[in-house]
Amino acid sequence: MTRFRSALIPLAIGLLSLAAVPQQALAAPPKPVPSVSAATTQQATTRATCGPTVRGASVDARLTSLFTAYGNDNSRLDDWTGADGTYSLKLPSGKEVWVFSDTFLGKINPDGSRPPVVEEGGTTVFLNNSFAVERDGRLSTIHAGTTQKPTAVMPPRDQNHWYWAGDATLAGGIVEVTYQEYERYGTGAWDWRWHRNVVARFAQSRLDQPISVTDLPSSAGVSWASGILKDGGYTYVYGVEDLGSPKYMHIARVLGQSLLGQWEYLKADGTWSPNEADSARIMSGVANEYSVTKVGNGYVLITHDTTEVLSSHIVAYTSCSPTGPFTGKQAVYTTPETNGNIFTYNAHAHPDVAGKGLVVSYNVNSFVNTDHYRDSSIYRPRFIDVSFG
Repeated sequence: MTRFRSALIPLAIGLLSLAAVPQQALAAPPKPVPSVSAATTQQATTRATCGPTVRGASVDARLTSLFTAYGNDNSRLDDWTGADGTYSLKLPSGKEVWVFSDTFLGKINPDGSRPPVVEEGGTTVFLNNSFAVERDGRLSTIHAGTTQKPTAVMPPRDQNHWYWAGDATLAGGIVEVTYQEYERYGTGAWDWRWHRNVVARFAQSRLDQPISVTDLPSSAGVSWASGILKDGGYTYVYGVEDLGSPKYMHIARVLGQSLLGQWEYLKADGTWSPNEADSARIMSGVANEYSVTKVGNGYVLITHDTTEVLSSHIVAYTSCSPTGPFTGKQAVYTTPETNGNIFTYNAHAHPDVAGKGLVVSYNVNSFVNTDHYRDSSIYRPRFIDVSFG
């Protein structure tokens, strides 16, 4: 089992059914679900006054075509040809930083195929994380290492560990990117696990290597990387407690802009605690990557629907608050790529990216690794524009 085969599919494998989840992953005792108070009930019933209604969704042709054309361009052979993760952060200069997890670099053949990865005797480079920078409709890839031997921008400590990217934010002019570290602990195909959360800080002018890497809270088994929202003087961090099925939303916040500040966690009674152990399960049905976005005078949660096995459905919930309750499940989009071995996952919004509505990306993957060689278009993000009324 190569490093490629052990990392590419597991990023999305959490969409599998409960039966596919190793039993040891279910050993954690249940945590309390937030109680429903009179205030919560009233907030839920007033969704129409602050929660927008989804009116429709359509393909964002500009962004989808941008990444398709860039992925097929062989003008450089150390640049992006496909990836997942697909977070974004707009810089003051107007540049858009696209944050990716598992990434292919290299050549695309005239028939749309790609050579196998280096670890399997080919020429395609496979990295666990990378950046792409968009400016004036043009993309460029950022990796560490050299042109001849690219490496991940967030390097692993050894061959048994790797980092997958989460959402990013800007604090005092510094780019802060959340990462989840995973580790391999045996030789079996499934002998890997989530280990911890960290935040890497990058200079805007030097994205190929972090200035610093700092541990984030990791004691409660929550991956604090699903989404970030700045609102009301706080930076809200949305996490996932991943039991395969179900997956639970958790919410933390930091006063100010930087994730290096003092964290506090939303409790079941709606108050905040400085103790991560008090973090409550806010709701189930979210994916590993999701988003909460301010739309009008309300908040919209966008996620793949993980109440269904390998769902092709992107859904929305709304709230009057960045902390929920998120109610009124609405259909947003059905991904047309889902078929046979091909599945989609991890939809989330990009509120700072220009589109004909709220821009939402989702990832496409296959359970058959050779599909990524046969058809390079599979492992690339798709984009839609969601309109509200």
